[in-house]
Amino acid sequence: MPLVSFEALRSKRVLGWLSWQVRRRRRYRAAVLEALIADLARTAPDHLAITGDLTQIALPSELREAADWLARFGAGDRVHAIPGNHDAYAALASEHGWQAWSAYLAGDRPTAPLRGAAFDAFPSVRVRGELALVGVCTAQPTPPFAATGSVGEEQLARLDRVLGELGAAGLCRVVLIHHPPVAGLTTRRRSLLDARAFGEVLRQRGAELVLHGHLHRTTHVSLPGPERAVPVMGVPSASHAGPSAKRCAAYHLYEIERAAGSRYSIRRRVRAWDPALRRFTPSGREAGEPIA
Repeated sequence: MPLVSFEALRSKRVLGWLSWQVRRRRRYRAAVLEALIADLARTAPDHLAITGDLTQIALPSELREAADWLARFGAGDRVHAIPGNHDAYAALASEHGWQAWSAYLAGDRPTAPLRGAAFDAFPSVRVRGELALVGVCTAQPTPPFAATGSVGEEQLARLDRVLGELGAAGLCRVVLIHHPPVAGLTTRRRSLLDARAFGEVLRQRGAELVLHGHLHRTTHVSLPGPERAVPVMGVPSASHAGPSAKRCAAYHLYEIERAAGSRYSIRRRVRAWDPALRRFTPSGREAGEPIA
């Protein structure tokens, strides 16, 4: 994190800055991100999905630096990102919002410009062959000591329509959301406030996979769908250097193939940061774990 002025640390930002100085800067390291970029060059996924928290306290300088990191992961048409709660740590002036990330946040057909936490620009939809990536925004400024998120009624209505249309087209719908949409995975002050309403949309419309961030650890739960359960997967931070194995940086590789009828077969491989080797290595089954 760059030097920060006293003016920039007004309100909640001072707490995030102190958290970074006292604890987080020793755990989240640029060297791990460098190793991640190198490993992605080897595994060469077709598309990248990033589920938020590209910054610590959403300073204009951090937002610009995050744009530089995104560019290193690839062009906007093959990297789909959504913002996290840290990316909306404080209310953002329109000229200092997420515009620098617009190529990565937007869908194939942007519906609205990105100004600060502009919920009307989401869900963002990208279709790649039989795969449909659906980006949901839950990032919003919150009071001190809170890290909650919300989808909001209008975005939920658009999500309901989008999932219905994509499902009718027979596409594999992968929903990206920052806050975990399942009750009990985190505390109230860090939760998705309208998780029940989000779950009701999935129960009615369905999806093949939901990917979330926020918890900085691997999780595997599910939500009810109209015909079958929808797997909900969480992933650790991409830059956590350890020493806890549960918190170490990792990323997931999903292999998706059409199965019988309208179903899709989804397998997951995990690659995790090894502090001793200082690189990412396979974790779990090399052939991949079936999740759907």
